[in-house]
Amino acid sequence: MTEFKLVKCGKLFDGINDEMQENMEILIQNNLIKNVGRNLDCPENTEIIDLSELQVTPGMIDAHVHPIFFDWKELFTQFHSHNDEHITLATLYTAQKGLERGFTTQRIMTGSMHGYGSIDVKRQIDLGRFSGSRLIVAPQMLSTEGSHGDFSTLIRANPQLSKEMQTLGTGSGPDFFRRMVREQIKYGGDFIKIIATGGFASPLDSPEEQQMSDDELKACIETTIDLGRTITAHAYTPKFIKKLLDFGISGIEHGALMDKETAQMMEDKGVYCVPTFCPYDEIIRLDEEKLSMKPIEFQNKLRHYQNQLIESREIIKNSKIKLGYGTDHVAVHQSYEGWYEYQSMMLTGMDPFRILKAATSVNAEIVGRDDIGSIEVGKKADIAGWCRDLLKDPTALKECAFVMKDGIVYPSVESD
Repeated sequence: MTEFKLVKCGKLFDGINDEMQENMEILIQNNLIKNVGRNLDCPENTEIIDLSELQVTPGMIDAHVHPIFFDWKELFTQFHSHNDEHITLATLYTAQKGLERGFTTQRIMTGSMHGYGSIDVKRQIDLGRFSGSRLIVAPQMLSTEGSHGDFSTLIRANPQLSKEMQTLGTGSGPDFFRRMVREQIKYGGDFIKIIATGGFASPLDSPEEQQMSDDELKACIETTIDLGRTITAHAYTPKFIKKLLDFGISGIEHGALMDKETAQMMEDKGVYCVPTFCPYDEIIRLDEEKLSMKPIEFQNKLRHYQNQLIESREIIKNSKIKLGYGTDHVAVHQSYEGWYEYQSMMLTGMDPFRILKAATSVNAEIVGRDDIGSIEVGKKADIAGWCRDLLKDPTALKECAFVMKDGIVYPSVESD
């Protein structure tokens, strides 16, 4: 492999500044960015990569991925029809497909149900034995019995089997959750995810329902912080988001029913939100065909909360919350199709540079990696190139024309 590469950019978004800089160059030495500027001096035998027809960005980061299926249509049946080895392979498949689409990093929101296969996938990709997005992993989501995070509710008609199939991170009591946090980190988890409230996709609950007791929430948060990791919570409503903020949560996933007071509290505390707009688009921009593809319980909840979802999205858009970028695909779209969130955010009226920052430098901060997320000297050479106009075209991330991760160029493909 050539030690030095020079990437010639048509326009460059560096992950930091709200501008597309023209005719910029990126000098790469092995896997790191050596210099950024115009008309750079290059060592002899530098490989030239001409992206002068493309808009160039840092490699994208999807901060909310569920890679536990090969095809989203399998999700609500595979719990009792596939084993953990199948799900581990699906995690690798998602990482490979995501990389081809310009997403050089994925933050995994549970990569298996009973084991730690997602950690193995992460390690093997890091060792270079497989291609794929860099993975930041929470092996299991920690949740209570019968809650949004308990997949065994899908086979609740057979109580004995359902009890046997209850997922690893599911239980009750502060001591249980302290132990699970320690185990997740012991076996290689990068961060902790908890299911604080009910959700939309699960069959038995409501997003307004608290599903972990205050003592359980505190046990998870305090133990995680004591062990030097970050913890994020699946949560929707002002009541529970405020409670989690008071308890010291690092971040919120979704937050799709928040009000202005809650948004202001998140701003004041500097707590991030990964809003995952995609799963609610079918009701916000009413699309009956796609809505009908979701389980009936999911459809009914979206219809019930339609007005609140619309109002809260405007609040999130107009806030100064530290916003990340995450897709949370569990229905309608494949888990590796990260471009849809760009479309969703843009059609909501969000400033394109805020979206681009969310998917690059802000997400790098959220996942705890200061070596990625921007085109700067000393950062890893994670680079993506795009044919479409990122500032005007909501489908701009659908077609990835170039992808480099850690200084290595990989094949890129247009999204399905």
